[in-house]
Amino acid sequence: MLDFDAERLAQFNAEITAKYEDLKAKNLNLNLTRGKPSSEQLDFGNALLSLPGENYIAADGTDCRNYGGVTGIADIRNLWAEVLGIPAENLYAGDASSLNIMFDLISWSYIFGNNDSERPWKDEEKVKWICPVPGYDRHFTITEHLGFEMITVPMTDEGPDMDAVRELAADPQVKGMWTVPVFGNPTGITFSEATCRALAEMETGAPDFRIVWDNAYAVHTLTDEFPVVYNVLDFAKEAGNPNRFWFMSSTSKITQAGAGVSFFASSKENLDWYASHANVRGIGPNKINQLAHAQFFHDAEGVRIQMRKHAGSLAPKFQRVLEILDERLSEYGVATWTKPKGGYFISLDVVDGTAARVVQLAKEAGIALTGAGSSFPLHKDPNNRNIRLAPSLPPVEELEVAMDGVATCVLLAACEKALEA
Repeated sequence: MLDFDAERLAQFNAEITAKYEDLKAKNLNLNLTRGKPSSEQLDFGNALLSLPGENYIAADGTDCRNYGGVTGIADIRNLWAEVLGIPAENLYAGDASSLNIMFDLISWSYIFGNNDSERPWKDEEKVKWICPVPGYDRHFTITEHLGFEMITVPMTDEGPDMDAVRELAADPQVKGMWTVPVFGNPTGITFSEATCRALAEMETGAPDFRIVWDNAYAVHTLTDEFPVVYNVLDFAKEAGNPNRFWFMSSTSKITQAGAGVSFFASSKENLDWYASHANVRGIGPNKINQLAHAQFFHDAEGVRIQMRKHAGSLAPKFQRVLEILDERLSEYGVATWTKPKGGYFISLDVVDGTAARVVQLAKEAGIALTGAGSSFPLHKDPNNRNIRLAPSLPPVEELEVAMDGVATCVLLAACEKALEA
């Protein structure tokens, strides 16, 4: 479209403006902002609400109604260790939110220093953090909240640009890195084995450098195939960097989004350091909920059965979004988008300089989108091009209307940009 001559561009502008006015006249109230499970997906976990019933004794005899047990109960730890392919002794089970554990790990490192720190991070001249982009906004909010300098590196089809990561990690002020290694938020990219090993093996300037390995989507396939979950704990141990990874996971979008079980896997030394602070913060996690989840899943195959149900609900929505983007935008060359095989998001790149305008146009038409730049630290996308799409929550019928409207907004913003040239 950007190659249209002046007459064709003016004609197209009139056509797309008319479409946009028709869109606004519909008085829509649609929301594509957050990757929440739909009511149908939440229903898949309703059996949890009656568990564990009167059967509240864990396999080792623990009465789950009582206090204690920073590690979580063995029932769910053994099960989830099988799901992730890591030893249960390297895995703690917590409460609903892995994001809470991530905040704890980083804030405790800031206040006290972690088990490899020479001093608390708050006493460093500056703390820097590597942020692959586009990335997860809630990650960036944590490091922003603590005042870290966040340095972006681009994503490739195999994960973050490792040349850029290695160069940054050599700086002793760089203390860590955010990652979503499987079906990343928002790109859907899964790190290759080579990238996983490179992150485990690379030299770092800071002895207390940590990679937050947020495997939130480790089993969130949109197909019948489940991704390989690489045991980066072993990779790091083999490379002589056993404490490098803080490995996170949870059931939050598998069972009940606000009432799942979170998991933290790492080296024994890291886990002992975590426990030394967690035992001060509280008196153990919700073991009743952990037991309920263990009874609900039964085993790792039970998790996969549950995820196939989710795929059956999500895959048609993702397919329709991709079809509409292709039907409405492909011929004009004004946007590109990812085609994920799992996870919760599609990453849409529009004409440089127009993402914020697309979001504004959509808002005025009654379609809420995640803010432009949300997938970048401080919400600042230097190219103003990226928009995160979240297809999971609305029913397909609403999603079709919303995405057709988004496509109209993308075209109108691109047309406006071309007319300015």
